[in-house]
Order: sequence, then C-alpha cells, then structure tokens
Amino acid sequence: MAGHAGRRSKNPPAAQGGREPLVRAGRVAPQSRGQASAERGERGVPAERGERGERGERGEPAERRGRPAHADPARRAACDVLLAVAKRGAYANLLLPSVLRERQLTGRDAALATELCYGTLRGQGTYDAILTICSDRRVARMDLPVREVLRLGVHQLLATRIAAHAAVATSVDLAKDVAGVRSAGFVNAVLRRVSTRDFDAWMTVVAPDRQADPLGYLAVRHSYPRWIVAAFGEALGEATTGELAETAAALAAGNIGPRVTLCAIPGVCDRGELATSAPGEPARWSPFGVYLTEGDPAAIRAVSERRVTVQDEASQLAALALSRAEVAGPDRLWLDMCAGPGGKAGLLAGLAAGHGARLLAADLRERRAGMARDAMARPAGVAAPAGNAASGPAGDAGAMAGTVVADGTVPAWRPAAFDRVLADVPCCGLGSLRRRPESRWRRSPGQVADLAQLQRSLLTAALDSVRPGGVVGYVTCSPHLAETREVVAGVLHGREDLEVLDAPALLPEVPGLGCPAPFGKYLQFWPHRHGTDAIFLAVIRRLGS
Repeated sequence: MAGHAGRRSKNPPAAQGGREPLVRAGRVAPQSRGQASAERGERGVPAERGERGERGERGEPAERRGRPAHADPARRAACDVLLAVAKRGAYANLLLPSVLRERQLTGRDAALATELCYGTLRGQGTYDAILTICSDRRVARMDLPVREVLRLGVHQLLATRIAAHAAVATSVDLAKDVAGVRSAGFVNAVLRRVSTRDFDAWMTVVAPDRQADPLGYLAVRHSYPRWIVAAFGEALGEATTGELAETAAALAAGNIGPRVTLCAIPGVCDRGELATSAPGEPARWSPFGVYLTEGDPAAIRAVSERRVTVQDEASQLAALALSRAEVAGPDRLWLDMCAGPGGKAGLLAGLAAGHGARLLAADLRERRAGMARDAMARPAGVAAPAGNAASGPAGDAGAMAGTVVADGTVPAWRPAAFDRVLADVPCCGLGSLRRRPESRWRRSPGQVADLAQLQRSLLTAALDSVRPGGVVGYVTCSPHLAETREVVAGVLHGREDLEVLDAPALLPEVPGLGCPAPFGKYLQFWPHRHGTDAIFLAVIRRLGS
C-alpha cells in the first residue's frame, strides 16, 4: 500500500498482472510501462555475468566468444531477472518490465517471460522440494545459474502447457548460455526425472500427509514458508488441525497474478470518463475503480495527467471507508501520515476536497514525500481538487495542505490538529504476495516482530494527531495478527478515550469483510474472497471534547 513516515521503508510497489495463456490456474501478464515508471522501479540490466558459474568454459559468456546464443530471448530474460533477484535482492516486478523494454520483447514473448519469471518465484519452495528428490546435489549447493535454470524448467514442466520435450530442451539451451556447456548434461538428467510425474503425482512424493501435518502439506502444495501458512490460518480463524480449507483457498489465490485496477481521482476524473477511454470494466465495489482488460496504463491520457492511478481496489476502499466514518464537529483537515510513494494520497486529496477539507501528506524520506506531492499534483490546465495548495508551515491549520517531510513517530505538527488521519503503516507485505513473488522467501517472523514495534509507535502518534471527535484509519497490507489486531489491541489497552468503529459497516456493499469473533469490527480483505490484496483496516474515533 502507501509509503510511510516511520523509520523503515515499506515494500516497493508491485505489479498487477493481466492474462497469460500458459498458466494452469490463474492469469498473469507483464507489468506495464506506466506502472513501472510510476513506481520508480529499477532500470533494466543486461544478462547477469558476475559469477564464474554464469560464464562458459573460458570464463566468458557465449555471446562474447563469438558463439551464437542457444536460449530464446523470453527464457533468457526470465532467467536474468531471477539471477538478479537471487544475487542482489532485485524486485522482479520492478526489474522485469525494464528488461522487457530494453530487449524489445512484446506480445507472446513478453507474456512468456513474465509467466516464467513470476511463476518460478512463486513456486520456488515446491520446485526445490522436487529437485531435492531428482538431484544428487543439494539445491542450496548448486551453482546459482544452474539452480535458476532448473527451477525455470520445473515450472515449465509442472505448471504450464509447454510440452515436456520442449521444456527440457529449452532449459538445456539456457544452461549452456548462462552456466556453460558442461552444465547441460546435469540439467538434462534432472529435468528428465522431473518429467516422469505431473504436479499432483509429485505432491504424493514430496508433501507431508495432509491429515497428519496440514501446515506442512499446504506449505509444499502452495509453495509458502510454513510460518506464513500458519499466519494465514490464524487470521482466518481456522485451527491448525484439519483441512484448513479457507487457508488453502487464500494461499492458492496468492499464486494468481492480479489484474490491473485503475482509480479515477474524484473531482478531477469521473469513472464513466475513464471507462470510455480505457479498455476495461467498472470495479465491483469501488466507485472510482476500473479493471483494465488489456493495454498499457501509460497509454491512457488521464494516467499521464495524474487524474487516474493504478491502485488495488482494496486500497481504494480503505480510503473510502475512512472518508465515510462520521466525525463530530468540523471536517477541514486530513493527514496521510505515511504517504510515500503517494498511491493513496491522490485519492485522499480528492475525497478530502469532496468534504471541503484539505490533505497534508507526510513521509520520512524526502524522495517519497516528493512522490506523494507528484501524485497530488496536476499538469497545467487540469483542475486540481480544491484545497490541494502548496504546503504551509507545520502547525498552521489554515495553510497546511500539500506535503511535508516528517517522521510520523515524531510528528512535525501540533497534537490534535487533524479531523481524519490515515496511518497506512509499513508492514511485511504478506497481503500483496501475488504482486511481489519473491517476498515470501525474504520475510521472516523476526521482521514481523520488529515492524510491529514501529506500527504501534505510528498508530499511537496518529491517535495523538487527531482531535477529539475525529477518526484514525489504521491500515496494513498484511493479515498477520502481529501486524493487525495485536497492534491495535496493544495501543488501545488502558486508554478510555478511544472507540473502535465498525469498519465493515462503512463498506456495506462489500461482503465477507469482518474478522473472526470477537474482532468483527475490524476489516480484512482477502484475495480469495474479494480478488484484492489482503488489506486490514481498523477505524478508531478519539473521544472527548
């Protein structure tokens, strides 16, 4: 979701997928140029060549030795992105679009590269379990290029409609290019063993018994770390014994690439106008949302004019819910406390203008605050929402509209200055794993615990920043209890000046939002229920006069 004003950076923005004919279950497609540029992603890179294992027998890539490349461009692009993710912590959703552009891959080639890259990252845990059976080398001890080629090969064999002989042959060609000709025999032998069973048959070999170890079974079946499976089960209110049917549905939905969702900023763009200028269909619940069915958002004029953004529908609805909460007294000044990179700031500015209010967007980092400022700005000739003026000095309620660089845990504004506050805090991002396919392998329970401390500090500061009678929206893109209900409970403990509002009641048009009892006043989106990111929202009113 949005950025933050705390001490840590949130996960970078992520791609929304589209259609892809190769996937066994679900759809993915390349991230658009518009998304990549709007999210300030990484520049593309040529083929990774930093390790000896990526070079040929003489320590040079085949291209530099005058030999023709063996691998087709789509598979090579996917492999190079996987190598960058593994070696230097790149984010696939940011890097892949740049690679596709630089190598001029479009159409079916771009779709194939995207499916192979994202699908391999999502399925990595399952594929490694299978490779462990099919190889006499431990996966962790394999040369990096060989390992990534094998994972790509397993994905083609078990999760696409690519013929087995083609999956093996193209993987051997790719191995020759990125790992040297000596690796070809090993890759060929391992993948031929993999090809002797389909996915379901392999599950009977590598996955634990579902009845005896349901968490372990789902972790292997759906390719997640065990601790994430347990976290989803707890959030859904399912016991750790039994089939965990809804947990399985949530995990499966997290492996399906999301569609592109556009958001028409109220006051400067109407959804009807957007629907006529973009190939799409109205979103199910957001009055601002349109699902893009094809094409590149960057080609839509309203996107370049910043009257329309690419934003998950649940993010739109979380902002809408906050705007619908009743406040006692005036409603003139709003705060987006963790605003960078600005995904929700533009929408909030439009919603605030509809209430006759103004929005201050804050972030700790100057660059991210600047991105939020850009998200609220409009090109010359395009009307901006009322009240979106240049920022004034902190503490001046008459002038505070725009952006400020500030640490949300040490506010630069006076206490009780705002009527509404959105605290979209940094989190581990478990709610957006379908957009960030490598994130599930980078996160750990320890990181969740560290972030929870920051989240409590930000929520406490948000509650101190809202006036009595005003409301705070606490948002995370995570269903993990340690980042959601437990944070809210910890901050509210012992305070009698706060009231938790019924957040699902603020969005009566959306079914299935309530958390399990006794936490029904909190709101939780789920990909398997709503087709959105797993976003959590608690709305809290500060009491008093």
